[in-house]
This record gives sequence, C-alpha cells and structure tokens, in this order.
Amino acid sequence: MIGSWLKRAWMRIRCANKAVCVTTAVVAVVGTVVLLSGCQSVTPQPSGLSIVATTTQVTDFTRQIAGSAAKVSGIIAPNQSAHSFDPSAKVLLELAHAQALVINGVGLEPWLADAIDASGFSGTVIDASSGLTIVKNDPHVWTSILNAKVMVETIAHGLSHVSPEHAATFETNAATYEHQLNLLQEWAQADLAQIPPAQRLLVTNHDGLAYFVAEMGITFVGSIIPSFDDNAEPSAAEIDELVAKIKASGAKAVFSESSISPKLAQTIAAEADVRVYSGEDALYADTLGPSGSAGSTYISATEHNVRTLVTAWGGTNLPLPEGLSS
Repeated sequence: MIGSWLKRAWMRIRCANKAVCVTTAVVAVVGTVVLLSGCQSVTPQPSGLSIVATTTQVTDFTRQIAGSAAKVSGIIAPNQSAHSFDPSAKVLLELAHAQALVINGVGLEPWLADAIDASGFSGTVIDASSGLTIVKNDPHVWTSILNAKVMVETIAHGLSHVSPEHAATFETNAATYEHQLNLLQEWAQADLAQIPPAQRLLVTNHDGLAYFVAEMGITFVGSIIPSFDDNAEPSAAEIDELVAKIKASGAKAVFSESSISPKLAQTIAAEADVRVYSGEDALYADTLGPSGSAGSTYISATEHNVRTLVTAWGGTNLPLPEGLSS
C-alpha cells in the first residue's frame, strides 16, 4: 500500500478539475522526489508515447512489443515482490505521465488501485491476463509459455488501440517475439522430456510455478510457503509435513527462488537429506533478475529454470534451437 505520508500529500492537491489536478500533482511529486534525493534535479519526462508496466515479466513483454516506439517504465524492480509493494513518488510521477498501464491482473497487484487514484492516472489500463484460464485464483499466469504468448497478443492489441499510428510496429514486434516463445516452448518441452515423468518432482519456496508445472508435466510435491503470496510464513507443523512429503516422494532437491531468502529452503533440504538449489542456481518465479543475470529477460529466466531442473534431475541439456536468443 502507498505510504500514508505520500498519499496524504497527493490527496491534498487533488481537485475537481482533473486536468489541473494531474498537472499540480506532477509538480508536487517532482518536489517530493527532489527532497528525497537530496535536492538533486529530476529528469524531465520525455515526449511521445509513455507506457508503465507493473511486474518485471509484463514489463519485458511490453518492451519487446513497443521497441523504439515508446518509453516503457517498469514499476517493480527485479527481485522485488509484487504481492506487497509500496509505490514511490517516482512511480506515481511516471503513472501521472503515462498513456497506458500494463498490469498482470488476477489480484497480483492489490496496491494498484490506490496508486492509480493517488497519481491521477487517466490513461488506458491493459490487463495482460485477459482471456486466460485462471486456476484457483493463482496470479502466476506468465510461468506458462502458452499463457505468455497470449499475454503478448493482449498487450500488443491494447497498445495498438492506445497508439494506432504504431499498430503495425506493435504487431510486427509481437509476431517476432511470439516466434521466439514458440522456439522456447519446443526446446523446454524436449529438454524436460529427457527426464521420466516419475522423476520430475518439484519442491519450491512458494507455489508460484503452477502453470509451468502443468504445462511441462511436472509433479509439484509442495512448497515451503503454503501460499501464492511469497510474504506468508509456514508453521512448524507445515515444515514437518513438507519434509515428510519430500522423503516419501523421492524428490532429489529443494529449489529456492531468486526473490526469497534461501534459509528455510536450506534448512528443509538438510532435514530431508536432499540438495538445495539457491544463489545463482535459484529459480526465477515471481520476478525476473537484474540486468546481466541469468534471468534478466523472460526467455533467459525460463531457459535458466529448465536447465536447472533438468540438470538437478540427472539430465543433460539440449542445445538451444537456432533463432532463439535469451
């Protein structure tokens, strides 16, 4: 949720005339940013089409589609949780200027309504999850490559309505990217197919890969955090139950996630006498990694996850197909 001091500052400058209100709000937030940064200057917003996206995944999708036709800003930083997020003054300023906001949807961004209200954003909201089949209100829809392709099409369609003059560019870029996603899906399924289904046993920090698991024929043994929310905490009884499940299933490893502390995963792996994959070997689930990491893009993060799983389960990774760049 938005910090109370910041929300009060925004609400004081709201007025009946929305156009004046947004302009005044931008000036106020610029002043706030200058204050918070030690009176350093604030970079003016560029002219042209400005798009804001929430999660690292939809930000990557949007950048692939927009190309050089628009400036795309991501609200959530790499390795930052989307479940509990407190928008900064800079984020509110970017929202105030944006013509479009691309969101994941499915309740993943509970703080978003307050951020939109506080910023005075009046552009188009594009829900990337529109049209997808949602399982048990699980918001981690992007982990399925099939879903990712639909999300790309949805975003491209939405941006074309926002900026019809760039529609051809958006369609061309989306088609190019979807071709890469097709190659990724074919490679991932072939790589995982080397492992007998009975040995594809997954234990993670939290239940954030359900759509990927279903698509790739993986058995989900359990998660350390018994919730879709990566901020929840397991009880001692739940930890004991998971250790018992690991031993009974024959799972070979516990896989930590890049945005979650590996301490509990390491403890549970030790109790179950299996290997833990953490650090550079951690999986990318809720978030992509920073620039230069193995998971800096959706394609590279998915490739990393598949490579890690196949290796952990005793397989040897297949080469990437020609034309697939991570």
